[in-house]
Amino acid sequence: MKRLAPLALLCGGLLLAGCNSDDDSARSSSPSVKTAKHVLFFLGDGMGITTLTAARIYAVGEDGNLTIDTLPETAFLKTYSHDSQVTDSAPSMAAYMTGVKSNNGVISMDANATQEDDCADSAGSAVTTLLELAKAKGMGTGVVTSTRVTHATPAATYSHICNRDLEYDIAAQLVPGTDSFNSALGDGVDLILGGGRKYFLPKSAGGGRSDERNLVSELQALDYQYASNLNELVAADTSKRLLGLFNSSHLSYDLDRLNGDAPTEPSLAEMTAKAIDMLGSKEEGFFLMVEGGRIDHALHDTNAKRALQDTVAFDNAIKTALDKMKVIDPDLSETLIVVTADHDHTLVLNGYAQRTGKTTASQAGVLGVVKNYGGSSAGEPATDADGAPYTIIGFGNGSNRIDGPREALDDDTTSADDYRQEVVFKTGTPGSESHGGTDVFLGAIGQGADSFHGVMENTAVFDKIKAAAAL
Repeated sequence: MKRLAPLALLCGGLLLAGCNSDDDSARSSSPSVKTAKHVLFFLGDGMGITTLTAARIYAVGEDGNLTIDTLPETAFLKTYSHDSQVTDSAPSMAAYMTGVKSNNGVISMDANATQEDDCADSAGSAVTTLLELAKAKGMGTGVVTSTRVTHATPAATYSHICNRDLEYDIAAQLVPGTDSFNSALGDGVDLILGGGRKYFLPKSAGGGRSDERNLVSELQALDYQYASNLNELVAADTSKRLLGLFNSSHLSYDLDRLNGDAPTEPSLAEMTAKAIDMLGSKEEGFFLMVEGGRIDHALHDTNAKRALQDTVAFDNAIKTALDKMKVIDPDLSETLIVVTADHDHTLVLNGYAQRTGKTTASQAGVLGVVKNYGGSSAGEPATDADGAPYTIIGFGNGSNRIDGPREALDDDTTSADDYRQEVVFKTGTPGSESHGGTDVFLGAIGQGADSFHGVMENTAVFDKIKAAAAL
């Protein structure tokens, strides 16, 4: 038998007691529906559930919590693309930003578009992104990433192109008033922070553009500020639009930044803080996308230490955003924060390892070899069928497959900055490890966060954010 809520009818999209379509007074006296004035979308590129678990152990131990772990609403997302069981970053991010499943390699276009060297050979049409909808509503807009700002994930917020590798063309879509501009961006994205300077500068100025356009100068002529290092980022006027390009290519791994190898580059948390300072006063609110993109690159390299440290850097950016938004909007009643990944990788946690606690200078933690957890051999390295110790972290594929007897690994070896974990089968040179095809985690907090639950298509994220923010 169908149940009906007593004394309740659906009126104007609201479930209100004792109302009907002719009762104007009931409608006028009903409380207004709150929407998310501020939307912050965080994307950990390649940050599968196993990577999240390993990063937690690495940073705070098995029984600790990352900021991601404290988000009250959670879901699992399917990640397949239109043409592949295992997605790449272009269609997976586009699914979140547009609600449409597209083909691998394609940036924010429908399923008719195919990845081609020349987009004249590709069919398909552009599909509207959340950032474009926010711009049309008068909201501030921002893109922050640790990769090139023209890379697949950030590009999917503001660009439409058949091939993710056409990064010079993607960069040109950011410049208002030009033939190459994406006119759906109105007067332009308000804030763009990350790497990829070479795609904006001509070869004569140290960049890579063969058309000799200097997009930095073109944007400066449109009253954009330009920052090329941390000090210039900190000094930027929060009332003006900003382009920040802090590396010719991707930003450095966070591990290398902490080791002092990139002293002029900002952290992801520092870029996120500046973005909120610049966008937080927008009268109509803002849409901000923040990507921890180098997680993915370290995983492709089967270099777990850098991947886990970049995951921690991503988590620090989320904490920074939460702290700053609670100053602007203390109960987050007008703020929606969504955190997820676009796909996973083939990282696994092996064996029955004794608990390690967090990784420190003197303790390898999850980066070490498996040690037995009980009995007379507790604390001793576990061994494989050939009697050799093996690591807690491994990968399904990549470059470091051992053919023949394995070396006797120890914690000092496996926790070194440049160590590449062993793999089941070899796919090629370093960097060749593949994405994985399993579901990914989503966490959310704030206005509209409770709509995220269960197992969802990745395309559903677009609809739920669009509804929460009334875009």
